[in-house]
Amino acid sequence: MSAVFDGSPLKAMQSSHTHTAQTALSGQELSQEIKSFISGVDTVQGRKLSVREHARCAVRLLRSVPACRGAVLEHLRGVYDEHVSAFLHNLETEGDANSGVSSNLEDIIQEVHGVLSEFIRLNPRAWAPLVSAWAVDLLGQLSSKHAGRRVAPHSSSLNELLQLWMSCAATRSLMEAYSQCLAAMLAWCPDACVDALLDTSVQHSPHFDWVVAHIGSAFPGTIISRVLACGLKDFCSHGAKDQGLVVMGVEKGSRVPKIGSVVGILGHLAAHHSDSIRKELLRMFQESLSPSSPLSPTSSSTSWESSPQLRRAAVPFLLQLAAMSPNLFGAVSAELVELLRPPVLLQLQALLQGLPREELDNMLGLAVHLISQSPSGGARVLRFLADTATPASVIISGPTPSPHEGVREGCDRLLQMLLLHLHKLVYNRSDGVEGNPHHSVSFQSQTVIPFLEELQTHVGELCAETLRLERKRHLWLHQLLCLLSVYGGPSVATEALCQLLTQARNPEELALAWQLHTTLSSCMAGLIPAAVARCVAQIHTHTLGPRQLRQLLLNLAAAIQSQDEERRGAPGAQSTMAVQVGSAVSGHLHDFGPLLLHGDPAVSHAAVRLLSVSPLPRTSSPAHLLLVSRAAVTHFFLALRRRVDVGNAGRDGGQAGEAVNCSVLLLSRFAAYSPLTLKAVLQQLVEGSLHKGNADLFGGQIADMSGAPVAAPSVSPDLGASLLDINCRFGTTVNFSGSVWSVFHAGVIGKGLKVRTDTPLPDPSWVIQNIQTLLAVIVQCCSSSGLNGSINGSRPSSDPDEPLPINAEAAKVIAVTLVENVCPDVANGELSWPPEEHARTTVERDIHIRRCFEAHPVLFALLQVVAAGRPALCYCSAVLRGLLATLLAHWEASREALSTDSPWHLQASCLLVSCMGEGQLLPPVLANVHEAFPHLTPFEVRLLLLAVWEYVRGNGPMPQKFVFSSEKGLFCRDFSRDGDVARYVAPIHSVLHKNIDRLGHLCWRFQL
Repeated sequence: MSAVFDGSPLKAMQSSHTHTAQTALSGQELSQEIKSFISGVDTVQGRKLSVREHARCAVRLLRSVPACRGAVLEHLRGVYDEHVSAFLHNLETEGDANSGVSSNLEDIIQEVHGVLSEFIRLNPRAWAPLVSAWAVDLLGQLSSKHAGRRVAPHSSSLNELLQLWMSCAATRSLMEAYSQCLAAMLAWCPDACVDALLDTSVQHSPHFDWVVAHIGSAFPGTIISRVLACGLKDFCSHGAKDQGLVVMGVEKGSRVPKIGSVVGILGHLAAHHSDSIRKELLRMFQESLSPSSPLSPTSSSTSWESSPQLRRAAVPFLLQLAAMSPNLFGAVSAELVELLRPPVLLQLQALLQGLPREELDNMLGLAVHLISQSPSGGARVLRFLADTATPASVIISGPTPSPHEGVREGCDRLLQMLLLHLHKLVYNRSDGVEGNPHHSVSFQSQTVIPFLEELQTHVGELCAETLRLERKRHLWLHQLLCLLSVYGGPSVATEALCQLLTQARNPEELALAWQLHTTLSSCMAGLIPAAVARCVAQIHTHTLGPRQLRQLLLNLAAAIQSQDEERRGAPGAQSTMAVQVGSAVSGHLHDFGPLLLHGDPAVSHAAVRLLSVSPLPRTSSPAHLLLVSRAAVTHFFLALRRRVDVGNAGRDGGQAGEAVNCSVLLLSRFAAYSPLTLKAVLQQLVEGSLHKGNADLFGGQIADMSGAPVAAPSVSPDLGASLLDINCRFGTTVNFSGSVWSVFHAGVIGKGLKVRTDTPLPDPSWVIQNIQTLLAVIVQCCSSSGLNGSINGSRPSSDPDEPLPINAEAAKVIAVTLVENVCPDVANGELSWPPEEHARTTVERDIHIRRCFEAHPVLFALLQVVAAGRPALCYCSAVLRGLLATLLAHWEASREALSTDSPWHLQASCLLVSCMGEGQLLPPVLANVHEAFPHLTPFEVRLLLLAVWEYVRGNGPMPQKFVFSSEKGLFCRDFSRDGDVARYVAPIHSVLHKNIDRLGHLCWRFQL
């Protein structure tokens, strides 16, 4: 009773209000009230007091004798419990919550609240600690006792639980009283109030969480800082005896009672006060490392910052909190990495050096566990660890200074432990899934690794860092990339391999892709085709820039070319991967084909290099083959032009020359693929060489539809004439014989003849080189076995140095294409030759043919190729006849002294007869007459050409006259079946006898 009636603080809290209340009762009445309160019996009437009467007696004592506060507050616990029970019973019976309760006890509750509130206001130092401890303990008891009632929500439903208890007058009164005490104690002693809250939370959690949530929302700053400080003190006091840590997810600190409550309180406050929690946690970390005075000016002298023991325990305490609450760790992990600058790292190292080895290992293990379970900021943490652990001899990109050696070794060890831990998690997870396939989904959901989950969105950055090839650093990152690929499955593995193929810039970096594939191939099938398909998808979506696209194509080409090692007898993983890459690329031939026409020359060069080394698919649609063949031919002419432009500019043409060589190789491989591609390639090569955009490459000039060269636009004057009007008048006034293609103009009436301009001729050396390149690719295509319908197309050469014979069917394709482009109105059946005097009926067509040969010197080279593939030259009969007719007309009209005075006609005559002899349209005795042309007069040249005409007219150029020779592997013509050749040789002998002084050395060439 001495403690109950201790009146020492009574004088300190006297006021006018309390004095008035005390004088209301006399000493005798006060004695009777005390006796009634203790016995529970009315001393005047002698009957037992009701709950309401007993409660009013306690309130009168609380007002009159504050020294009885302990006993009164203890009695009021039952009053509050009675009110709460009645309140919940009323809810359960679906009655009014206030009916039958307010008339009995609610007014008492309000009166008690008023008295306590007045005492706290007048003398907080005496009443606030007592009332706060009583209120919070009573709230915990009531919450736990009635948690199982039917109307009480589950403890996890904080909002519903809070609404229930705050609608009850008793618990609402207790909450308001505690809030008033806490507000009064903030200035001088917040620890006692927060300690009571923590102790009650530990004892009655989780039913008490709604109180913590409400108090924390009302005083977030105070609750957060004081909860952390109290938790740290409790952690340190327990740690001095038996400190435990959460290591690798196994909680060993269950004997630390308040830390769980700290985690729970901060977890409740994180929903609306996460920023305050983050700042307070970071402040605690900074102040634990700083040797200076506390940063917070509001800190009391008894705060944890002034205690060295508490400062040393702060970092383990924060680790423990982070391990128990991933949300708290996620809130601070991002900014924590930014704080870890070299000075802070040195302070942290100095702090950790004083710890025992076992405790330090536990902390490192806990840090590894936290990193692996971090839901966000994993990429930043990884970059920090890699930068800090990188040896000092490696130049680190960026402003990061070289770390201290001790710090570097610590981060190196931490990174190694992290990789080992992730390796165990990933492969144990895989083993579990394989061992229990029926529970793979649930098992996988239980083994999610948040660190790797977040890194899946940073695969490209991780690959870029790996390819920097910095010592030790790229080994760590490559190992992590392998683990990430295994964890993420085929999608992540495909993305990683695709990124490595795209970003690698040299063979050393490309080797990392082989190593990754070697590691993953044992657990994943079809990785290479999926990676190539993803690369193709990036090409279609234009995700890659020109430089990245070029690098990707070059890397794929380098991968395929590594098959040479296997052919040299050194098979390995790299060559096996090369075969898979080649097969995958061939399956996407139609996707890579359009890149041959890319606007960037570097990309198109890389594309042709890739396609020239990649194998062709076993089967492909004709549409795709034609599309790629057309793109390849177009690229060939573009490569020729770039080589000329680079050479004219005086730059190194090595890359341009390589592009031409790759294009030639690609076209020859396409031609050998199938008869369809051979025909398409040859047709497009002939058409492209005669196209006005490519004519200058081969020494030609742009010609109009009549075959006459066209003046440059800057030279031709604007005559102001309408082409439509001219053609209408021209067609109605003049009746031309022949076809619609024979309409040609010499000028405009009233304006004079057409302007004939001398167009600038290209460099002859480039023209010769381009023609040789064109002939080389055509000969390679014609020598292939693509058209297997021809007998000589598949005949192997007995001498490896001897070129393969020209495929007769391929030469026929060239012949038909050439005729179609030079003279489109010629029918395919016009093989026989009429008498020479009948040539005037086709003079317009003949002039057109001659002008085409003048504008396109490459036509003679193409005729030579056709002549080599006998009997294909027979199908050029109409073109040969038209050109020979114009030459005969020229030599007949020429008044020059020697044939050399007409150089082009002399050259054309020689080449024409030579081609006809090579194609065996002429016997050898007539095929040699062109050797005498330079020594003769125009009239004599005409006589010899006329003999050629007569022979061909009498012995038509029919393919049926050729017979295949198995010895030579060629089609040959037996001229002995054509009758006597002597009558065609008579003019030749006459000319020889006349010019015996100049042609004597050629007589043996014309012997029968």
